[in-house]
Amino acid sequence: MGDSIDARTFTRQDRTEFRAKTERCLDALTSMLADGRFAPVDAPDSQLGMEIELNLVDEHGAPTRGNEAALAAIASPAFQTELARFNVEVNVAPRPIGHGSLRELEDVLRGALDVADERAKSTGSSLAMIGMLPTIDETHFTERWFSADPRYSLLGQQVLSARGEDIELQLDGVALSDDQPADRLDIVCDTILPEGTCTSVQLHLQVAPESFASYWNAAQAIAGVQVALAANSPFFAGRALWHETRIPMFEQATDTRPQELKNQGVRPRVWFGERWVTSIFDLFEENSRYFPALLPVTSDEDPFEALREGRAPELAELRMHNGTVYRWNRPIYDAGDGTAHLRLENRVLPAGPSVVDVVADAAFYYGLVRSLAEADRPIWSQMTFDAAAENLQAAARDGIDSRLYWPEAGWISPGELVLRRLLPAAAEGLDAFGVDPEVRDRYLGIIEQRCVTGRNGAVWQRENVAARERAGASRSEALHGMLADYLERMQAGEPVHTWTH
Repeated sequence: MGDSIDARTFTRQDRTEFRAKTERCLDALTSMLADGRFAPVDAPDSQLGMEIELNLVDEHGAPTRGNEAALAAIASPAFQTELARFNVEVNVAPRPIGHGSLRELEDVLRGALDVADERAKSTGSSLAMIGMLPTIDETHFTERWFSADPRYSLLGQQVLSARGEDIELQLDGVALSDDQPADRLDIVCDTILPEGTCTSVQLHLQVAPESFASYWNAAQAIAGVQVALAANSPFFAGRALWHETRIPMFEQATDTRPQELKNQGVRPRVWFGERWVTSIFDLFEENSRYFPALLPVTSDEDPFEALREGRAPELAELRMHNGTVYRWNRPIYDAGDGTAHLRLENRVLPAGPSVVDVVADAAFYYGLVRSLAEADRPIWSQMTFDAAAENLQAAARDGIDSRLYWPEAGWISPGELVLRRLLPAAAEGLDAFGVDPEVRDRYLGIIEQRCVTGRNGAVWQRENVAARERAGASRSEALHGMLADYLERMQAGEPVHTWTH
């Protein structure tokens, strides 16, 4: 939902017209899929895309309302606003996956973040790349913390209007140690700003229409493994909650359903899905059938007229609606220079801890999803969809300490599963993309060491805070102290499995 939208109210007629236009867009997409109206995807030249959401903090680690000033100082089109004033986002230009591109990506990303951080500091803000900023509390969920672009507050109004009541955030945490009781979250807020605390890495992969279902199914199957390895969001509003609290908090913060609709089984807008698919059309059709429009803005384009003229239609309504259904693996339709393409957007990963960790997570994902999508015996023919969904929830709760289900292995720890089965598959996938062996080994070696040490961002954060509290610090003092240590190590750039206290 990156398109600019003016502040406005929507009428009943707006919603009726938007639904009709979305259905016409779906018909046009059907025609395009049948006629092969998409740019060819040459596997050796497959490209990756990446977005990283970041937090802005002051010298004490508290969130700042400084994204406008920071972006003006950074002065790069790669950096953009996000929902909250303490957020910015960096977009990495698409680049090939193969050869040495992943290593180049690490250097480019590290350089861009270093320059941006230095410039942002001139405005009183520093960049923090972390799944959930641990120094945020309920005082940061008021209207004054929305970014200035009206589309964000408008989206919040529409979510609350659809819901008809304030948003409840409830979660039972995982105790920091055996001698401590588990924390519990139970708060009510009247904005969707808790969504702004959920900062992620989003990975894009251009996929041919005929291959899309296989890649989406494969990405769904490994979502739990990704989260278990990369968990980096253990604290929210002063509580120690799940290892990847970002997953349930994002689900709850944008939930348009009051309790009665939940009881009826109405689907949530942050959605894993409910079945394996056979076509990308299945996903767009589900979005249209199951979810009322939040931002019913219509365009003047007739998609069939664009097709008759030999142009790829924008399908603006379909894209707008798709941007307000937050699938953990989202289908993307895009058009430019008269051609259209399809992308798979993977959204389960948290930001951070370091740039090299982010690139390692990306390498593992791209290699593994390629290997499983192209396998002779599809993984989704060997496990139920419910098992994949349950893996995601288990991984979000317990991270690298969780137990996941995998075909022929049964219930297994993420580390053992990756070391025994998935790392070799990821290596094969990276080889198929043409990644240089030394580049492949650099990043998959980091994933291997995470499994061997059992240390990811969430584990490090929880251990640091627990140690500080044992030494007599209050929770607030421990969180601020931990964040200071975290930012120092983030800047140093070493992978998280090497971090000490």
